[in-house]
Amino acid sequence: MWRSRSLRPRRRRSSRPPYWEKAEFPFHAIPNLATLGLAGGTIKGYGCPGLSLTASAICIAEVARVDASCSTFILVHSSLAMSTIALCGSEAQKHKYLPSLAQFKTVGCWALTEPDYGSDASSLRTAATKVPGGWHLDGQKRWIGNSTFADVLIILARNADTNQLNGFIVKKGAPGLKATKIENKIGLRMVQNGDIILNKVFVPEEDRLTGINSFQDINKVLAMSRIMVAWQPIGISMGVFDMCHRYLKERKQFGAPLAAFQLNQEKLVRMLGNIQAMLLIGWRLCKLYESGKMTPGHASLGKAWTSRKAREVVSLGRELLGGNGILADFLVAKAFCDLEPIFSYEGTYDINSLVTGREITGIASFKPAVLTKSRL
Repeated sequence: MWRSRSLRPRRRRSSRPPYWEKAEFPFHAIPNLATLGLAGGTIKGYGCPGLSLTASAICIAEVARVDASCSTFILVHSSLAMSTIALCGSEAQKHKYLPSLAQFKTVGCWALTEPDYGSDASSLRTAATKVPGGWHLDGQKRWIGNSTFADVLIILARNADTNQLNGFIVKKGAPGLKATKIENKIGLRMVQNGDIILNKVFVPEEDRLTGINSFQDINKVLAMSRIMVAWQPIGISMGVFDMCHRYLKERKQFGAPLAAFQLNQEKLVRMLGNIQAMLLIGWRLCKLYESGKMTPGHASLGKAWTSRKAREVVSLGRELLGGNGILADFLVAKAFCDLEPIFSYEGTYDINSLVTGREITGIASFKPAVLTKSRL
């Protein structure tokens, strides 16, 4: 595992990651990503690979090892959009949408988060109103990956009649749908996160996901995707280790390779130890899920812990490269930045910790006690 398999440190300007620097998505790479056969992951049939969860997670980690943005693109498309259709859609919807998504002929996104509701996503306000032949969606979504170019958008909204959460499949170009790119991100810069505005967007009845009637139904999707996200920091950490391992053996100071110095070796070993532990946590999560024993607390603990340990790994990697550690040329600085949004999405470290804390204590601490107004 510690043998370098990623690209050599980048030294020439022409070798820099131009799409990451420009915050543009490399659309020309989508056909190549399609050949990997990763879209649909664990879904069986409909042109999907039908991998085990463990195999699918390792694949996500290996993509993240090279580029975190590409792994996020696949994760949003596959583990969120496609998985929602597979778990909550009708047979007609599966046959209609999954085959083209599996081949990346169409691209999906998944819209839950709103401008005012991130960690408290179950309180979302986007409204679904019943009209003849279908539904009207009104509201806003924020931070939605792939949204600026997605062909298929999974929109979570609150039913205006029942107040329950429902899911809908919205197609690109629908009247009243607008997606605008969020600018100036410091990490995952190739991922096109967007603000979505829905103004009386009509969705035919046949595109309502009848398997979503509460946040518990949405959690079925999040349980699997949280595992996949937990493997992204593992992949990023492996890529950083690869780069540092090569760099320390190639670069010399004081007449010796940097790898010859004791402090550098200790940091490299600490990185490797973290990665090995992260791999075991990720593997255990997959096995718990596959055996039907995984709880929300398990998934949250895994995601929180791997993202925290990865922060230590990439920080050590940046230190080991010295001044070169702040240059995107060497990819460690890029990984350093890319990890930050992963630390926060699919549940922040704090929220995931509280999910696990609720499970082990039986006490929910998400909402602070309402303070009574002073009578003074």
